[in-house]
Amino acid sequence: MADAPGNTVERDERMQLAAATYDVVIAGAGLVGLALAAALARAGLTVALADRAPIAIDAGETAWDARIYAISPGSAAFLRAIGAWQALPPERIAPVESMRVEGDGGATLAFSAYEQGERALAWIVEERALRAVLVPLARRAGVEVIGGAAFESLAWLPDAGTLLLADGRALAGHLIVGADGGSSWVRKAAGIAAEPRDYGQTAVVANFACERPHHGRAFQWFRADGGVLAWLPLPERRVSIVWSAPDALATELLGLSHGELAARVAAAGNDALGAFETITAPASFPLRFLRVPTSVALRLALVGDAAHGIHPLAGQGVNLGFGDAQALAAVLTDRGPVVDAGAAILLERYARRRAEPVLAMQAVTDGLARLFGMPAPWMKALRNAGLSAVDRLPVVKRALAQPALR
Repeated sequence: MADAPGNTVERDERMQLAAATYDVVIAGAGLVGLALAAALARAGLTVALADRAPIAIDAGETAWDARIYAISPGSAAFLRAIGAWQALPPERIAPVESMRVEGDGGATLAFSAYEQGERALAWIVEERALRAVLVPLARRAGVEVIGGAAFESLAWLPDAGTLLLADGRALAGHLIVGADGGSSWVRKAAGIAAEPRDYGQTAVVANFACERPHHGRAFQWFRADGGVLAWLPLPERRVSIVWSAPDALATELLGLSHGELAARVAAAGNDALGAFETITAPASFPLRFLRVPTSVALRLALVGDAAHGIHPLAGQGVNLGFGDAQALAAVLTDRGPVVDAGAAILLERYARRRAEPVLAMQAVTDGLARLFGMPAPWMKALRNAGLSAVDRLPVVKRALAQPALR
């Protein structure tokens, strides 16, 4: 519905009365937005961070969070550089020291941190634990944090963009950053058209206590129905699972009792860790592929899921987002004589820096999802033969692993 004339004038006046113009205004306070805000503020830029939901942390929460992330060594190094990683409680982090991948025809592929020259292939961390560190870190760095205010409109002037909030506040920034997820309001408001492609799968996530120790090993099974089941180690005898299941199967899994779900997950992994016991209720989210025509526009940059969407089979979604944050922070910190944080030359530099790693990871994850989704018997034999061949070639394995590690 179009604004009435009086409403339009009032909105324009509110935009013009923005109290200050920040170097950067970030819309979206997920993990990537929070990390970017802290990195920029620590580098001396003025930053405002806004989100439609309240920006709160679950202080003192001891239950395990079903939302977990596999943080790569490269992402961990970035989080350490901004002061977040070392603040995480070590008892809530589990290293992935090895990984066993099994194809739908019995072929196997194994990775180990030792072979890659790393302490861990990844670190399994709860979303809640990361947020509990990043929110106060951003505030201490001087970020103006605004939560619980819906986004109303986005407007542009030659030297700034203005994000108008539903509560009447206007945030003006030389650069507006969209960090508001796969269904990004900012991306749509900026006129960047991008339609996600549905995989026809839903990721079911939950945490379990397991009968036998996992010894820091992650497991992944490509299944005959085209889905992917991953077990990720949590501290002690616990695992977190991500079951990328065809939608009908996901609905079935979510309808099971906790005991039935635990038995089903254990059996799907060939009882590799013995009996399971559910310790968090299952949650789910649809799986979609998203490629945007551009990650930058006039005084705008997209980061995280607002800029790209990938299948979770490689666990790299949040790592791509942290890579965006690290790259954008580096470009703005090292901008030299260019004072304007939203200058086109800086945004082009950021877009170039992220184009190759994002496209490469999308190609690998989407290609694997499609490859293992082909039911033809000859294709099944071919992909499993390829998996076994890679396992016998250490140089090839290292070449595949390094981009994900970094």
